[in-house]
Amino acid sequence: MERSSVYHRPTDQFAYPYDEESLHIKLRTKRDNVDTVELYYGDQYEWVDGKWISHKDSLEKIGTDTLFDYWLIQIKPEHRRIRYGFLLTSASETILYTEKGFFSTAPEDPGYYFSFPFLHTSEVFRAPSWVKDTVWYQIFPERFGNGDPTNDPKGSKPWASEPPARDNFFGGDFQGVIDHLDYLVDLGITGIYFTPIFKAHSNHKYDTIDYLEIDPQFGDKEKFKELVKKCHENGIKVMLDAVFNHSGFYFEPFQDVLEKGEQSKYSNWFHTPDFPLKGGERPNYATFAFEKSMPKFNTQNKEVKDYLLEVGRYWVREFDIDGWRLDVANEVDHQFWREFRTAVKEIKPDLYILGEIWHDSMPWLRGDQFDAVMNYPFLTNVLNLFSKETITAKEFVENMTSVIQLYPENVNEAAFNLVGSHDTPRILTECKDDLNKVKLIYTFMLTFIGTPCIYYGDEIGLRGEMDPGCRACMPWDKKEWNEDLRNHVKGLLQLRKSEKLLANEGSFQFLDTSDEQACIAFMKKSKDKTIVVLMNPTSNELEYSLPFSLKGKKMTDLKEKREYAAEADQLSVHLKAYDYSILAF
Repeated sequence: MERSSVYHRPTDQFAYPYDEESLHIKLRTKRDNVDTVELYYGDQYEWVDGKWISHKDSLEKIGTDTLFDYWLIQIKPEHRRIRYGFLLTSASETILYTEKGFFSTAPEDPGYYFSFPFLHTSEVFRAPSWVKDTVWYQIFPERFGNGDPTNDPKGSKPWASEPPARDNFFGGDFQGVIDHLDYLVDLGITGIYFTPIFKAHSNHKYDTIDYLEIDPQFGDKEKFKELVKKCHENGIKVMLDAVFNHSGFYFEPFQDVLEKGEQSKYSNWFHTPDFPLKGGERPNYATFAFEKSMPKFNTQNKEVKDYLLEVGRYWVREFDIDGWRLDVANEVDHQFWREFRTAVKEIKPDLYILGEIWHDSMPWLRGDQFDAVMNYPFLTNVLNLFSKETITAKEFVENMTSVIQLYPENVNEAAFNLVGSHDTPRILTECKDDLNKVKLIYTFMLTFIGTPCIYYGDEIGLRGEMDPGCRACMPWDKKEWNEDLRNHVKGLLQLRKSEKLLANEGSFQFLDTSDEQACIAFMKKSKDKTIVVLMNPTSNELEYSLPFSLKGKKMTDLKEKREYAAEADQLSVHLKAYDYSILAF
């Protein structure tokens, strides 16, 4: 047994309260190296006749990646506390793994074992319950719809009259969104994520001038209230985008520092070790990247902190928004985010807090900061398999398993999954205009765990390279739409709504995928129902044999909407090139 690969720690994704009564305990072992794992556990204060009372229960192998197997057990400690170790069995030996190391004989002293001291209900990770059933639609307000030409910025171009550029405007506004809410309702959207709407110099608005004012090109506060109200009436949540890492160049306090230098009352609002401030390729003040027009806030400064926390509260309190998406969230200190969470959730406890982080985000997902992060590792793996074809189906399953095992299960249920955004090329462009690949990508995202997000226009086949190419005007002439793709997405959203297992109910597990099968297969399972999703990401026809017997069971083909009884011991499913199947039993 490869002992150096056996790993557990009694915190984060390896030991956590799943709900008010249950603990999830996870172990990692070398791939195909351990046959069975049992939890050896007890209450450290429970003794009889001088002996510690212990129990054993089996863990289930829940996933395998390139190097490791992952094992999980859900357990309800009678007294909300537990000491535990892992009994590992292979073909050649049985050993006990504890906090103090490996033993051939179980230590009688519970102090040798891992400890979960007490299951506090306050420490259960709680993303808002509504998020699990939400399908997001990201809108870049400047490019979605121009409903009120009277507020167009000076020099605005006629709608879609030229390609998107970093400095052109087309007059998109709130009225344009209101005018097309029926389109989003018909598609099946239940949440809108707006990129920044606050007063700013650029068309993307990530260079904020005033965090408490709406940019005039979008409308006024009354129009925004109307938009939020109409969204809520249609069952649509509203999430705003905030940039608390840095301000814009024309933010008044920064302009004051530029003018007055060390004498400015805002001189400590930013990271400004040298005066006078100088821009250029490498500014002498901290910025986002090296962008001189985006000076970085000093969130250690109490005045800065108080200002930004009030911004967070203001838009929740006055406009009843449902979520905050936080730009460049990993570059802001953790303590600020802890205080931010407290501030906004005191007003609206079920507010969704989403951080933009592109890497392993466990430090932000311990229940005291964010409810979720943008799942860019999800996007990377999806593109590598379906679009770029640089990995096999087997490698995809292993990579996605690694991503899933980074976090607790209740964190994964609220993960913000995306296959395109204002920061990436359009998904159809990524797939070199191959519609079959795009449809299969949406099939995967809209049946996978997490809360999915569609970037405006992707569902009708908009094309575009990286920013600014991915920020084209939304076409409202149906002749420019790919109706086949839109109907595919709409159908999946209807299915996700009617079959809760295809959202975030039940447990998730990939099924075995070999290099020969080249098929993506996973199942979502509850006590009385299982749904299996199969996808063929290749240009060849495939057969996939389900790895369990279904003989005599009634099957429902959710894609073809037909029922039949499985007659053979083993069911094989035939998949055409870039085809998929969704089976329920």
